Amino acid sequence: MTVTVLDTAPAMERILQAPAAEREPLLRAMLEPAAGLYRYFPGEPDLVALHRMGGGFPIDRDIEACAEGLRLLREADAWNRVDTAVREGAAVLEAANPGVTAPDVVVLLVLGDPGDDFFHTTNLGLTANGSVTGYLHLCLWRDPENLDRLEATAVHELHHNVRYAPGNVVWDPAAVTVGEHVVSEGLADAFARERYGDELGLARIGVAPRHDDAAFARVLEGLEVTGMAQFAAWVHGDAHAARFGAEPVGLPTGAGYAAGNRLVDAYLAATGRSAAQALLTDSREVIDTALRRLQVSR
Repeated sequence: MTVTVLDTAPAMERILQAPAAEREPLLRAMLEPAAGLYRYFPGEPDLVALHRMGGGFPIDRDIEACAEGLRLLREADAWNRVDTAVREGAAVLEAANPGVTAPDVVVLLVLGDPGDDFFHTTNLGLTANGSVTGYLHLCLWRDPENLDRLEATAVHELHHNVRYAPGNVVWDPAAVTVGEHVVSEGLADAFARERYGDELGLARIGVAPRHDDAAFARVLEGLEVTGMAQFAAWVHGDAHAARFGAEPVGLPTGAGYAAGNRLVDAYLAATGRSAAQALLTDSREVIDTALRRLQVSR
């Protein structure tokens, strides 16, 4: 696996310092090397619009706040830290799974939007995506906790990227189950926790509901629900469902992540395996083993 962390810091600086009329084409040029992130979108994706939808930094307001945020990302050595984390994480996954397909990856790290209320209050100033083979996308505001979790966030997404690489676990958008997504989040978090400890390794949105038994029971009811359109509600929670036009199902934000951690922890405890070793494990095996250990029926 080769790792290319795009050096977006100078590009973001140029964008923020440019006259307003020049910022959009500069932003589009910065995003173009990672356009493959959106290769499954219908038609010709508008990279700038997708950047905005994902909580990326604005180009028409809050310019001073963004410049300060960029300064703090640079001060935190964010790009080098992500590069090291992904390279080291990839080596661990490959060693634990000889012969696994480990794709070359391009990493896009961008500053988040200081004025997006949903991005800050619901997503806690951090979004990330490792679901598209060959690409990792990290978008964050420079909160101290997000900066502290930078490496863990990167290897969480790396775990997804390798799990669903061609020749590994198949992700069929129409047929994939909530259970597969929930387990994948639990495995990715478990890998991040193995690398960086329990405090930093948990995805932030999954921390609050981690011990919510009612939410866990509700997620179990949806494990066989199919289709990615269902995931905003069952995995991310009602607030995300409302945001993206899905039907809420009565879950707090991050409930699927918390449930995934509980299931995966039970599975790993029962089998003695590591999250790295469990990279390609079938989600049904994880769920069935975990529920037996937890003495939960569904």
